[in-house]
Amino acid sequence: MIERIMVNLDVVEALLFYWHSIKERNKVSELFIFDVMDMPGLKYAYDDEFTPESVRKALSAITNRESFSGKNKKEGRFYSNNLWMLEDLTYTDKMIRPLKKLNLQSLVEKIDPTKSNKLFKELEVIFLPLHLEEYFIENNKLIINFFVVKPNDINEQVHIGEKELLAYIEEKLIELINQ
Repeated sequence: MIERIMVNLDVVEALLFYWHSIKERNKVSELFIFDVMDMPGLKYAYDDEFTPESVRKALSAITNRESFSGKNKKEGRFYSNNLWMLEDLTYTDKMIRPLKKLNLQSLVEKIDPTKSNKLFKELEVIFLPLHLEEYFIENNKLIINFFVVKPNDINEQVHIGEKELLAYIEEKLIELINQ
């Protein structure tokens, strides 16, 4: 029986600090970048093409205002997406503000774990600054690419693609328990 659904914004919060620091022309230490690349949530983004070193190189290049050409499409997209966040921090803040208020307990009763052979007591929705994927599932975790969150200018609603955020998360959590 699913008892709770948690939201994890740790990596996005760290990068929000990074983006604001860079925009204000403050130097971000390599130690901070190492801490970001070692954050537990980010391990879900790593594979043979995109490693902790990919994160370090991209963020260091931005910090030092150097050009960066990644070894592959994933590194290049991660670098580009981080630069995009720096273009308009008001937009970036609009992306993250509703996520900070996100409470997914209302979905606990909507997700029917009886159709699943998995016995999770807890599900976790992790927002990460990814590269190519919109989302992926890892055990009891739904990992959503923060860069695909689209805020609405009129209100604090956000969408992913054409779906409102809560509906999107519900759909993907049902997919998670039915895998």
